[in-house]
Amino acid sequence: MLKTVNGSELKDGLKVPRVLYLIENKGEYELFISATSEANVGTIACQTVIPINNQFQIIQEAEEALLIDDPFTRLCRIRIQGDQTNYLFELPDDEYCLSFLTEVKKVQQALTKSIGAEKVIKDPFGMESASWPQMLDPLHGKPSGAVNSEFRFDDDFSDILNLEKKNQQNQTASSFTPVAVPPRIEPTTEKEAPRNGQPRVSNTMRKLFEPSNQSGAREGLIKHYLARREREYVNIQNFRFFIGTWNVNGQSPDTSLDPWLRADPQPPDVYCLGFQELDLSTEAFFYFDSYKEQEWLTAVERSLHHKSKYYRIKLIRLVGMMMIVFVKKEHEKYIRDVEAETVGTGIMGKMGNKGGVAVRFVFHNTSFCIVNSHLAAHVEDFERRNQDYKDICARMIFQVAQNQPSISISKHDVVIWLGDLNYRLCLPDASEVKALIEKQDLKKLLEYDQLNIQRKTKKAFADFNEGEIHFRPTYKYDTKSDRWDSSGKCRVPAWCDRVLWRGESVHQKSYRSHMELRTSDHKPVSSLLDIGVKIVDEQRYKKVFEDIVRVMDRMENEFLPSLCLSRRDFAFEDVKFRQLQREKFQITNDGQVPCHFSFIPKLNDSHYSKQWLRAEPCEGYLEPNESVDISLEVYVSKDTVTLLNSAEDKIEDILVLHLDRGKDYFLTIGGNYLPSCFGTSLESLCRMKKPIREVPITKLIDLEKSRLELVTVDNAGTDNRPLQIPKEIWLLVDHLFKNASRQEDLFQTPGTQGELQQIFDCLDTSIPQTIPGSNHSVAEALLIFLEALPEPVICYELHVRCLETSFDSRSCRQLISQLPRCHRNVFKYLMAFLRELLKHSEENKLDAKMLATLFASLLLRPPPNLVGRQTQNDRQRAVGFIYGFLTSGDDD
Repeated sequence: MLKTVNGSELKDGLKVPRVLYLIENKGEYELFISATSEANVGTIACQTVIPINNQFQIIQEAEEALLIDDPFTRLCRIRIQGDQTNYLFELPDDEYCLSFLTEVKKVQQALTKSIGAEKVIKDPFGMESASWPQMLDPLHGKPSGAVNSEFRFDDDFSDILNLEKKNQQNQTASSFTPVAVPPRIEPTTEKEAPRNGQPRVSNTMRKLFEPSNQSGAREGLIKHYLARREREYVNIQNFRFFIGTWNVNGQSPDTSLDPWLRADPQPPDVYCLGFQELDLSTEAFFYFDSYKEQEWLTAVERSLHHKSKYYRIKLIRLVGMMMIVFVKKEHEKYIRDVEAETVGTGIMGKMGNKGGVAVRFVFHNTSFCIVNSHLAAHVEDFERRNQDYKDICARMIFQVAQNQPSISISKHDVVIWLGDLNYRLCLPDASEVKALIEKQDLKKLLEYDQLNIQRKTKKAFADFNEGEIHFRPTYKYDTKSDRWDSSGKCRVPAWCDRVLWRGESVHQKSYRSHMELRTSDHKPVSSLLDIGVKIVDEQRYKKVFEDIVRVMDRMENEFLPSLCLSRRDFAFEDVKFRQLQREKFQITNDGQVPCHFSFIPKLNDSHYSKQWLRAEPCEGYLEPNESVDISLEVYVSKDTVTLLNSAEDKIEDILVLHLDRGKDYFLTIGGNYLPSCFGTSLESLCRMKKPIREVPITKLIDLEKSRLELVTVDNAGTDNRPLQIPKEIWLLVDHLFKNASRQEDLFQTPGTQGELQQIFDCLDTSIPQTIPGSNHSVAEALLIFLEALPEPVICYELHVRCLETSFDSRSCRQLISQLPRCHRNVFKYLMAFLRELLKHSEENKLDAKMLATLFASLLLRPPPNLVGRQTQNDRQRAVGFIYGFLTSGDDD
């Protein structure tokens, strides 16, 4: 007799006591089911014998029965099937049950395992055969064998181990089965007694009935171990990287780029080239295609080093920022996992006139992230540049593989950051700066360099390195010359264009500007880096891999993982629109084996949390006694604000923290939300004469219902006559009309986050005499208000017709007349205001096309079912629709 467990058979609605025995009889295994417990199995009466053969199955009864069980008796259900037999049992959810069922599963797996699978487990690299197993080249999808040095560290280990694969559930941050969770579960540990009346989550069944998830977990743990022991099987080999950056000021290439790209006698292994201000046109500003992209790409390809052939692995552009990465042809097969992303930090946090583009890839066994950025301008705005840097770091996320965690910039072995960082000199006198340059006293000047100061004070780029600067400032020159800026503004020279890096085994060979190129008001810069790249030694790798598999087999048989959480209940008080709140807690691996944790979706959910909530990190690995801090972040954006305003959603959620081969831990999220006029409908706002925070929540709910159901309700803090337009729009527009009609770069320069939050609070809590903050912040607040409207000013139902009639001014006006009254009034009011701004275009630098492009994206938004399906022609027709009202002189 190997194992035994007591339980009940569920039969005809009754529970009949049963004892289950696992028996070995002459090398064969059987499951005995008896009504009594006897010391001698051979004397058991009324017993049923189920042979453990290829017909034998032990399966979960149902998801709900599997995961949620009685809080007092702690029972769970399994179904056992054999030759013409079928039994449903209810067993205690404890370690005895787990031990019994685990042993049964081991016997079953041992009997059904194929000879080929056994060989793979014993010899994962096929060393008994003459050749290695064929693995898929992750970049090209072609088979590659390790014998020809194309082995990859991140190859699919499930191919090597022949592990079972399972169709992934629709979730983003984890590959585990969603969990059915009743409302407001209070989590308990295995050592805690269940609270009265609170359901408890059973984990015995999950440990047994997720074989494919265990396969994924095993694969992940192998990768984790391999990463920790990487030094045992890699060699470091240097490769030369040419890093170049140039702000081309919207110019087209007018000369060869050889002085820049062929400055060295030997060709580099990799080119990473970043451009800024590639195209300054209005169309480029709003994401339309740019013919200058192809112009500069062609110029670059013509000037790549003539002693080598190159392959372009990626080109990415956001408005005027473009990044191109080339590698030598012979290195292409060692490049994989190439991804590119963009982050706009311009107005509304997304316009691409400022921000960054990035390309990430793995070269041999070293991961690289190359970032090209163009940060905020103007001497005094160094804090805005710091914020742009932080925004890019926080928002530049790469999704390398489906159902795998995303990767941030910091998660790479080597990060190279280049671009027009726009940090200036803290010296206002251009003559003094130029005199020091002529004296070659660059060291003195660099003491006033804003980037150096921000790095020393750890405000930005704190963990990056930069080589010594021995070249003249690269900004600002008269275009087509080497003369310093002679315009009326007489800009102070500065080292705006920089190259920085972080990571091990990076050595700079040169850092220089290229004065021969005079196309722009900036000079191009290059940095030549020798970077040590990790290359796998295949024989050493095999030994490490085999050792890891042996250790894991032993640990999996002897130990189960366990976590300790510092807290499980979280309260977020007074949550506001676009104001981040963060709570932290710590998890510690208090078990004896490494463990993998991840947040997983609940049953019927596609994501592990509501849209306004995020956990960072959302998954990871912990060694025994190792801890990690997890941050829970609540942020209400335009996508979530409307449901919270109308109380259709609340700051309430339950997170499921899953431990592979272990239990689930439940985190309770609660809090309260403060309604905002941002994200509230025009109809509701027109019926509020009080600030929204003074309106009872029940009235807000009624107002939104009346909008959707077309019924009337008592006005909130007002008489029966609604406002012509929302007071919030009037306050913002009136402020801009009185104070910003001549403001340069209005609607093109972003406001500050602090001022924006002051404006939000001001409009939500009062009817102010003046709006706080700069003109740029007020202008951005107006744009955010329009973007957050649940129904745009031009209603969704008229969107397609507006595009169809955009060429006919009379039809356009007829469509506007069909809008609901408050929508029609807001549209006319905004058009009148924008036409007033255009009267001062010489001072504010605005033009009708730019305003039409910007406001078309807000006033004439596509319906949700058309988002992502719009063509460039659709966008241009939307712009034409608004443009007609701006240039006609009147909208009536």
